[in-house]
Amino acid sequence: MPMKMDRDSRLRATRSAFYLQAGVGISANTCLLCLHLAALLGGHKPRPIALPMAHLSLTHIVLLLTVALLVSTDIWEVQDIPGDVKCKVLVFLHKAMRGLSLGTTCVLSVLQALTISPSGSSLANFKVKSANPILGACLFLWVFTMAITSDQLLCTVATPNATQPGLLFVNSHCSFLPRYRGIFLLLVTLRDIFFVGLMAVSSGYMVTLLHRHQQRCLSLHGSRMSPQTSPEHRATHSILQLLGCFAALYCADSALSLLISRMRRNDPMLGSIHNTVASGYGTLSPLVLLRVDTQILNIVGAQWRNKAQILTRQCI
Repeated sequence: MPMKMDRDSRLRATRSAFYLQAGVGISANTCLLCLHLAALLGGHKPRPIALPMAHLSLTHIVLLLTVALLVSTDIWEVQDIPGDVKCKVLVFLHKAMRGLSLGTTCVLSVLQALTISPSGSSLANFKVKSANPILGACLFLWVFTMAITSDQLLCTVATPNATQPGLLFVNSHCSFLPRYRGIFLLLVTLRDIFFVGLMAVSSGYMVTLLHRHQQRCLSLHGSRMSPQTSPEHRATHSILQLLGCFAALYCADSALSLLISRMRRNDPMLGSIHNTVASGYGTLSPLVLLRVDTQILNIVGAQWRNKAQILTRQCI
């Protein structure tokens, strides 16, 4: 009995930590999304990376809300909605948002690599001059991700028995039927390999460009002087930090997913830890962007100051 109580208390503590993390993540992503919307509605010309950043924030808000509902016990006590429907919708949204998070981060990294590429390079011809290609890429990600995660609507079921063999457990209420997942699992794996590989290539390219830029600045200004970095290079540093954060949490998430899939029983503690790790990127990414990307704060601040001055003149 004491061991069971200790386990229950640890499980409650883990869930409480996740709810705290989800609350911080949803608040930070909402703040970042509102900043970009305010800059756009204020008439400021959007930067190329503004739309992917806003899209990433929206994706993480939905992702964190979905995982919070999966972890919550209250939703499973609602009898008006069948358990199968709740499992299918929530698991589908969770997997879809995870794929959109990966795809949008990849678009963001490639777009920033194109933005800072020198004018004489071969990549300069691919620089984005309007928001239409970025919007098209985001729409493609939605269609593509929804298509290859549609198997979740077929193979996700309410767990009839916590010890029933042949199931891959999501939590104590939902499970996968693995016999329906072969081709879709292959597509998801190929998608992840492609996007992660593309992010690795773009990251390596950005690191090389930043290193060359730093060497040129040192040779021009002397080794004792610290040259002032441009907004583009500060944004590149933030995206590289974002990619490093994503890589670490993606590896941990994949390792835990593999461990859970090999288990023959549902482990609520391991599932709670997995949810916390899987949602870590959605929580940390807006904090990294808000800390480093000061340009969006300056843009919105300037807009508010201009509006305040106009109102003051009107009142006078």
